[in-house]
Amino acid sequence: MVCSMTGYATIAREIAQGTLTLELRSVNGRYLDVQFRMAEELRAVEPALRELVTGAVARGKVDCRINYVAAPLARGDVELGAEVLARLAQLSRAVRAAIPDAQPLRVSDVLHWPGVLGDEAASAEALRTSAVEAMRAALEELGAARAREGGRLAAMIRERVARIRARLGELEPLVPQAIAAYEEKLAAKLREVLGAGDEDRIRQEIAVFGVRIDVAEELSRLATHLDEVERVLAAGGAVGKRLDFLMQELNREANTLGSKSVSRELSAAALEFKLAIEQMREQVQNLE
Repeated sequence: MVCSMTGYATIAREIAQGTLTLELRSVNGRYLDVQFRMAEELRAVEPALRELVTGAVARGKVDCRINYVAAPLARGDVELGAEVLARLAQLSRAVRAAIPDAQPLRVSDVLHWPGVLGDEAASAEALRTSAVEAMRAALEELGAARAREGGRLAAMIRERVARIRARLGELEPLVPQAIAAYEEKLAAKLREVLGAGDEDRIRQEIAVFGVRIDVAEELSRLATHLDEVERVLAAGGAVGKRLDFLMQELNREANTLGSKSVSRELSAAALEFKLAIEQMREQVQNLE
């Protein structure tokens, strides 16, 4: 399976402590770059979440946002910590006795005081567990999105490969004719310059130049690189860097073909190849 580096996933979890929302966005990148933006209550679980991401994603820039909205009073089983509440009241009275101008505690201040609303440690552990579960679900959704996008990109690349391969099939029988026609024109010009009596020199010059303009090797290497592109796509996995290298090699051969061309048809084909290769290269940049 070939995956794109572009994907999106979002997961929302209603838990006893409130609402947890996890959002993953991934775009193309040279290496794996994971950034977290999360509530302070979840900072302790960031290493575990990062480990999950690095285990599921090989390459790309991944932005993870975790939003947590606490809603402890929404539960029907909330109980106030009597001992903590009594101690807080005692401390409040002592502070106001020492500092008469001190403002009394508000209800919201009291409710947010550690230990007032039940077992804070248990609540924090439940929140961290929910964050890990949400991350696993989000990564599964992100992987599916990246796989769908990767399938579309792979199909486009295969279509361009087929187009180039078909054009190569049309060119191969034309190459000997094009070279023969060009050699004939060259021989006529050489005879004008060197004279008809120096046929050995003319044949030697034509033979040397014929080797230089023979594009059979370039056509063969283009076909070989196309075979490798299809093989890499079929193998799946992290194929982006390998395909990027193959695009460079294909472009090199297309440039050489254009520089050695001796006919309009070969020159036009070289331009077609370069356009198709560039289109593939743009899509390869998005593959993992």
